[in-house]
Amino acid sequence: MQILAFVAFTAVVAIISYIKTRSTKESTLDGYFLGGRSLTAGVIAGSLLLTNLSTEQIVGLNGSAYQSGLSVMVWETLAAIAMVVTAIYLLPRYLKGGITTVPQFLQDRFDTSTKTITSGLFLTGYVVVLLPIILYSGSIALSGMFNVPELLGVSKSTALKICIWGIGIVGSIYAIFGGLKAVAVSDSINAIGLLIGGLLIPIFGLLLIGDNDLFNGLSILTNENPEKFKSLGTQTDPVPFHTIFTGMMLVQLFYWGTNQQIIQRALGAKNLKEGQKGILLASFIKILGPIIVVLPGLIAYHVFKGDLTSADEAYPMLVKKVLPDAWVGFFAAVLFGAILSSFNSVLNSSVTLFGMDIYKQHINKEANDKDVVKYGKLFGIVLALLAMFIAPLIEEAGSLFEYLQEVNGIYSIPILTIIIVGYFTKRVPPIAAKIGLITGCVFYILSQFFLQPYFVEKALDEAKLSGVTEKSTLALIEAKVYPHFLDIMAILFVLNIIIMLVVGWLRPSKEPYNMQYTKQVDITPWKHVNLASIGIVLIVVVVYIYFA
Repeated sequence: MQILAFVAFTAVVAIISYIKTRSTKESTLDGYFLGGRSLTAGVIAGSLLLTNLSTEQIVGLNGSAYQSGLSVMVWETLAAIAMVVTAIYLLPRYLKGGITTVPQFLQDRFDTSTKTITSGLFLTGYVVVLLPIILYSGSIALSGMFNVPELLGVSKSTALKICIWGIGIVGSIYAIFGGLKAVAVSDSINAIGLLIGGLLIPIFGLLLIGDNDLFNGLSILTNENPEKFKSLGTQTDPVPFHTIFTGMMLVQLFYWGTNQQIIQRALGAKNLKEGQKGILLASFIKILGPIIVVLPGLIAYHVFKGDLTSADEAYPMLVKKVLPDAWVGFFAAVLFGAILSSFNSVLNSSVTLFGMDIYKQHINKEANDKDVVKYGKLFGIVLALLAMFIAPLIEEAGSLFEYLQEVNGIYSIPILTIIIVGYFTKRVPPIAAKIGLITGCVFYILSQFFLQPYFVEKALDEAKLSGVTEKSTLALIEAKVYPHFLDIMAILFVLNIIIMLVVGWLRPSKEPYNMQYTKQVDITPWKHVNLASIGIVLIVVVVYIYFA
């Protein structure tokens, strides 16, 4: 029954996506990469939500909540504010310049080599970190829900590899051969199912705890696990409270405002009005995020008494326990759609970056649209295969979500830095952007992969020699001996900006930069954009203060 429901729902989504997108001229750059710049607010909102709300979020963040409690909700609540900033300040500039990719703006503002370096950083991050984590976390979810090891009579590791390759192959077909519009339409359909299914998990979980009384279940959960309901993170939590004001907002701005995987949906808007409405609608719905990606982890901690072997098993095990059998197949299909969404969006963005920023720019400058799309698809196939080979290797990486955020810092903050400086200055030269990219990446790698392990290991060894064995004490020592990775991001962000401004002062560009309006889309803003934005920010602040 579970498998039949899974197959039926997945097939329906695929058929609808095909019907809705068969008229798209995917042999053209605009048609394939931006869906013909025809996406409406609803499609953009659904696509944004599902692109973000995949298993690396659902499995990873619920796993973090299972371990550390409510404080990880900040990853969701601050996202809405970052989306508001994107809608008001960044999207109008992207659409004014007719931008297809974020690196394309960097070419216009700085030069071609800056654009190429940035595209290379995006692609490296996608293939080494993001795509494998999406495949791995999705495989954990599906394997746990369907009990694939028992179903196929194989080991957990083998079942994981089977799921990884299954997701990778299906996702590649969607993303590489369907283009952005196919991805966006399937995202919008799956987003509805995921929101419904995602809300059902905590409801059924609380009913289980409260003996079919929802509010009694919530009361028992909060009263018996008070340590898990502290939204202000302590120094030893994954997100200490003070980091909200250092690197957290920078990470959110990069993800929602400059990350090609996300912003490409908004770049496909039919006009600025639809783009702004789509982003703000998604940001409003995002406020419900903690109910789907944090609360189930807290429920799982109570239900399984904190005895799971891996925190990242919390969500799939809870789904299997609380949902009726017939619902498990439906929800697994919806979750499969979410997995495909993130995988597809990253892969489609990778194809776009390679086709537009590398193939046409450096390999074949005379290539026509059809050739760019063709070789972009071939590159996408290679990228997908690499990700499928890498994914099983991250089994021992620890907490998925924290690992993802920390490693992404290698390229996220340097790229955000040069985009911010590019927008708000007129004479900072291309050499400053290159220096900013290089120093940002090198300093972060040096900090997190050399200095941090050295100082932490040294401090822990000294503590153990002094007779300290208490886990909480060791955790506090580890937290104090070296700054949190979000603090390091903020420090390097400021340092990179200073370096770029100094270079700009010493060697300013001869001509000031001015973005030209390409008139590719109407950039008249939505008349309620400011009012809606203020409302969203106020709701976020109130929600966070209430839970704090």
